[in-house]
Amino acid sequence: MSQPFKFKEFTIHQAKTAMKVGTDGVLLGAWCALTEYSDSILDIGAGTGVIALMLAQRSDAMTIDAVEVDENAYEQTVENFEHSDWGDRLYCYNTTFQEFAIEITEEEETYDLIVSNPPFYTDTFESADEARNKARFTSSLSFEELIIGVSKILSENGKFSVILPFKEEDSFVNLAKQHNLFLNRVCRVQGNASSAIKRCLFEFSFQPSKIREEHLVIETGRHQYTQAYINLTKDFYVKM
Repeated sequence: MSQPFKFKEFTIHQAKTAMKVGTDGVLLGAWCALTEYSDSILDIGAGTGVIALMLAQRSDAMTIDAVEVDENAYEQTVENFEHSDWGDRLYCYNTTFQEFAIEITEEEETYDLIVSNPPFYTDTFESADEARNKARFTSSLSFEELIIGVSKILSENGKFSVILPFKEEDSFVNLAKQHNLFLNRVCRVQGNASSAIKRCLFEFSFQPSKIREEHLVIETGRHQYTQAYINLTKDFYVKM
C-alpha cells in the first residue's frame, strides 16, 4: 500500500495510481509562471492531481481543470481534489487529451496556462502494466498530439509549461515552433553538480521572445538540497 504524500497545505493519496508523486511534477508545479491573468488553468495527465493542487495553492485562478485518461488515476485525482481546501476550483475529466482538446475547441474555450508532465518513454521499454504504460509512454499521447491540442486551446497570451528529458529538448522545441508555439524560458535540471542534465522545464507561448535560460542543481549530497531548490519548493515540501 502506497503511503499518502503530505505537503504543507494538502495531502496526496496515491494508492490507486501507477505514477506516484515525483520530483518532476513538483518541479513543474513550482517553476511554471503564473501571471495575474492566469484565470483558467489546465493540467494534462493529472496522475495524482499534484500539479493542479500546487497551482491552486499558488493562484486565485477560478478554473483549474485536469485531464486524466486512466480511470484509477482519475478517481485518485478527484479524491485528492475533494480533500483539499480548493475543491470548488478543481475539476478532473476522465478522457484522452486528444478528445478533450476537440471538445474545448468546439466550445471555443481557451486556457491561460496549460501544464503537462507528459508520458515521454518510447515503446521499447513498455511493461505489462497498462496503467503504468499510459502514464509513462508516448504511445498514449505523442508529443505532436500534445502540441497540436495545446495550440488549439491556449489563449492568445497564454503560457504552456512542460517538463521533459533533456535529450528531447531540440526535437520538442522544433515541433512546437511548427505550431506557432515559441520557447520563452527554459530551465535545465541536474540531480547534482557532477551529474548529467536530466530534465528540462520549458515555457512556450504564441509570442516569440528572447529565451530566458535557467539552470537548477537539486542536491549537493544525498538529501542535501541546494538553496535554489529549497527556494523553489519550500512552499510545498514539509521539510524544506
